[in-house]
Amino acid sequence: MFLDKTEIYVQSGTGGDGVVHFHREKYKPHGGPDGGDGGRGGSVILEVAPTLNTLVKFHLNQRFIAKDGRRGGPNNMTGKSAKDLIIPVPPGTVVFNAESGAILGDLVEPGQRLVVAKAGRGGRGNQHFASSRNQVPRTAEKGEPGEFLNLRLELKLIADVGLVGVPNAGKSSLLAVVTNAKPKIADYPFTTLSPNLGVLMLEHNKSMVLADIPGLIEGAHMGVGLGFEFLRHIQRTRVIIHLLDGLSEDPILDYSQINSEMAMFDEKLSEKLQIVAFNKMDLPMVAERWPSVQAELKALGVDVMPVSAVTHMNVRELMWKAFELVESAPKPAPLEALPVYRAAEDPRAFRIEREEGGWRVFGKSIERAAAMTYWEHHGSARRFQRLMSVIGLEEALREAGIQEGDSVYINDHVLEWQD
Repeated sequence: MFLDKTEIYVQSGTGGDGVVHFHREKYKPHGGPDGGDGGRGGSVILEVAPTLNTLVKFHLNQRFIAKDGRRGGPNNMTGKSAKDLIIPVPPGTVVFNAESGAILGDLVEPGQRLVVAKAGRGGRGNQHFASSRNQVPRTAEKGEPGEFLNLRLELKLIADVGLVGVPNAGKSSLLAVVTNAKPKIADYPFTTLSPNLGVLMLEHNKSMVLADIPGLIEGAHMGVGLGFEFLRHIQRTRVIIHLLDGLSEDPILDYSQINSEMAMFDEKLSEKLQIVAFNKMDLPMVAERWPSVQAELKALGVDVMPVSAVTHMNVRELMWKAFELVESAPKPAPLEALPVYRAAEDPRAFRIEREEGGWRVFGKSIERAAAMTYWEHHGSARRFQRLMSVIGLEEALREAGIQEGDSVYINDHVLEWQD
């Protein structure tokens, strides 16, 4: 089964909680604070595995949740950090934020990694809050919550040469002849329902990867037929072999149509190096029309090679020509090198909304700080109140018209306003 597009949910681990604890030892009844820090949670990381060539494994598992860090202990013991969750993906995987559509990364090199959900850090124990004025701090932090988001993964096969053409032009047959690939071959359109990859060894140290792209038809760039799902696989190829069907009613029209579809899908495809080959020359009726087809294409400034995948006519010459072009063609730039606009985000930004029964506060930093606060400890609650003042939240609530006794909602936490 071939799968080249899917969505997954990822969630990193929450950091372990820091603890409030004081040293206890015989003959030392008043030991100082020694509450340990919590351990770091696990991050979620995508890593390129060169042995994979499909996203099919995500068909059965679409939720990936890393483990949380462990709680700190007494005697300044730090809790155990969780292991990162490594998710192997095939080369050519493009990672998008499923909600915003922003490109997060383009994974092409073996072993390349992308952190998609950063682990929450461990909370600090009360040892960190001791001072000359407060030698018995009953203040600690809970672990930082992990991140979570929905990702869209799209696979763009990485091949040196892409075989394109109308349905039943003979692309699969040509791939089977020159490589060890075993695509489905039959005498009817759309035999190939998914891209096939094959490795061609020309000599001991000269090889290239070929991709058989399912047949394109008019309107493919708009999703007609199978084209929309597979046109993106041509984007990474460095050279295109455009195979014309010798039995087609109008091979010249086919040639123009396929090029138009590729250009409308991505204008950069029209800039790729292209070799045109006229297939099925083993058939007498095709051999008869070859001179006229060659003349028409030559008039358009197009060089075309006569080939036969069945008898191997000119097949090796075609592959050598493709190899020479691959060697001279520039390597496609990864998508992550493209400029992607990301608005600068003020980590202290917040907004306030009036709702029935009180006021709701939104803001990344303030919500995380609330989640990391031990509300049962007076010192931790006071520390959060100072944070509200520092970032301007207290003043903003007063300007909005908050009254004594009003409720302030931050995530799942409910605070009562007191002047």
